[in-house]
Amino acid sequence: MHRISRNTGGTNPVPIAPEMAEALTLDQEAFYAENGYLVLEGRVPPDIIQAIRNEIRRFEDVARTMTESDEKLDLEDSHTPDEPRLRRIKLPHTQSEVMRDLMYSDHVLAPARDLIGPNIRLHTTKLNMKEAGYGAAVEWHQDYAFYPHTNDDILAVGVLIDDMGEANGPLMVFPGSHTGPVYDHHVDGVFAGAVLPEAVGLDLKDAVQLTGPAGSISIHHGRILHGSALNRSDRPRRLLFYEMMAADAFPIVGSMTKWEGIEDYDSRMLCGESTLEPRLHDIPVRIPQPQPNVAISIYEIQKGMQARAFETIGADEG
Repeated sequence: MHRISRNTGGTNPVPIAPEMAEALTLDQEAFYAENGYLVLEGRVPPDIIQAIRNEIRRFEDVARTMTESDEKLDLEDSHTPDEPRLRRIKLPHTQSEVMRDLMYSDHVLAPARDLIGPNIRLHTTKLNMKEAGYGAAVEWHQDYAFYPHTNDDILAVGVLIDDMGEANGPLMVFPGSHTGPVYDHHVDGVFAGAVLPEAVGLDLKDAVQLTGPAGSISIHHGRILHGSALNRSDRPRRLLFYEMMAADAFPIVGSMTKWEGIEDYDSRMLCGESTLEPRLHDIPVRIPQPQPNVAISIYEIQKGMQARAFETIGADEG
């Protein structure tokens, strides 16, 4: 049996010899192609996970001095300097050598190369924080709705910094939804960055929780519908995301992808070679415009939803 390259740009995929695989089995690649996600346990060594936890404590100390979010740290609505509540570290690879080094490591890139080929470009990074008892929910959405590209060899690698179970707000996905439509993430004609599953014909009982021990990684396709509930447990749930795409996937005008010219774009190459030849696939596209007049944060954008799938933090929770 031959391994199939998904990053070929043609209608007839080119077989790749099995020995060229770096991290995934043929069964895992087939599962990802059908379902749009994977969970791989034990990918990141414990010493790296502990180093990241130490870095998080450093950022939490900084949050104690803040009264509002800035370009580096995103605070929970219930944050106060006396009770600091950090919900996201923005672009952590630019703020932490440990997280930058992990981004370029085979722990992260080897399975990505098996899925989308050897030439990979960074889209963005973020570390989403859900501390015990209050961590914010993220409404159901498709990443591709925020940043449509010329093809959808786009994925997110999530590094589990803590054990992730059913109670502490794990990432949830609708298997197979990456092969369907790009849903309308607008409310009253303005991009709101989320959808209600029942409104697009999906049943919540079909959603799957991506759980696993610390040091595991999850991988989800850029078009899969996903979200996560509040953390109602007594344990933190912190998830470091590296979002990336094949180097020949170029952003479509109107997307939320940062674009400051080809030199900047090529500086984001994670491995392999860049190109000036976009690969075009016949896939659904919906432009995320017009944008709401809020800070560019999924948490703020999703406040435009008139109804929500997940509970929000009540007034009695600060």
